Amino acid sequence: MNNTKVIPARLIGEKIDTHAVIEVLLLKELEKNTWEALTKPAKKIKIGTVVSFGDGALKMECIGIKDEGIRIFKAIYEGIFLEVLDALGTMPLPPYITEKLEDKSRYQTVYAKYAGSAAAPTAGLHFTKELLEKIKAKGVQVLEITLHVGLGTFRPVQVDDVLEHQMHYESYEINEETARLLNQYKKEGKRIIAVGTTTVRTLESNYNDGFHAGNYSTNIFIYPGYQFKIIGAIITNFHLPKSTLIMLISAFYNREKVLEVYEDAVKKNYRFFSFGDSMFIK
Repeated sequence: MNNTKVIPARLIGEKIDTHAVIEVLLLKELEKNTWEALTKPAKKIKIGTVVSFGDGALKMECIGIKDEGIRIFKAIYEGIFLEVLDALGTMPLPPYITEKLEDKSRYQTVYAKYAGSAAAPTAGLHFTKELLEKIKAKGVQVLEITLHVGLGTFRPVQVDDVLEHQMHYESYEINEETARLLNQYKKEGKRIIAVGTTTVRTLESNYNDGFHAGNYSTNIFIYPGYQFKIIGAIITNFHLPKSTLIMLISAFYNREKVLEVYEDAVKKNYRFFSFGDSMFIK
């Protein structure tokens, strides 16, 4: 399971010179107080531009420009950054969720531990503490990895040739004990069940003649034709069309069968996307 925790990464502020409204979605902390962020409207943000949030409680100075509306910002504030963010930011809900989320915990898994994601690993939202206890009681070993969800996970595919789609890097961590147990279970021929596509991408990225503990980053893009190395089953949601996520499950199972399942789900009014229903694929 991916134990990442979503931060209230969506900020609405204004340029300090023109007072133009700017939206910033924090994607990844590159180093302390330096963030990669999706910015709207990005064309208004040049090197040296300062955006103010909460009457100056937080300021973001642009120190780098990247493609696709991404800017690099230096954060200027007093106190503890996550506390400042908690006061000023909102949860970065997908655009198809239009209601305000009154309870922020609804967009966190019950096992979320390490803050850093711009989106929830939503397959994990189906698990309650009680359900996890029942699963463990059946003899299932529950292990955790951490991948901070960024643009690589939720940016849609906008090219006709999938090979031209550029995945963005996301950082992940596997601790020593998890790596040791995964290697042991792999050796014993146990089935590894990944909760969510972020867990799939982490494990498939990391496995190379065994699992390796440490901090890494991945931009792995899994689409039909990919040969899975260690995943035996996937628990996942129903995904958006033209997403890398539906390509991943089509690679694991079978594109035609996946489309059949989706067609059946539409007929039976299953709920799709982040707060939707779940499926188990083996």
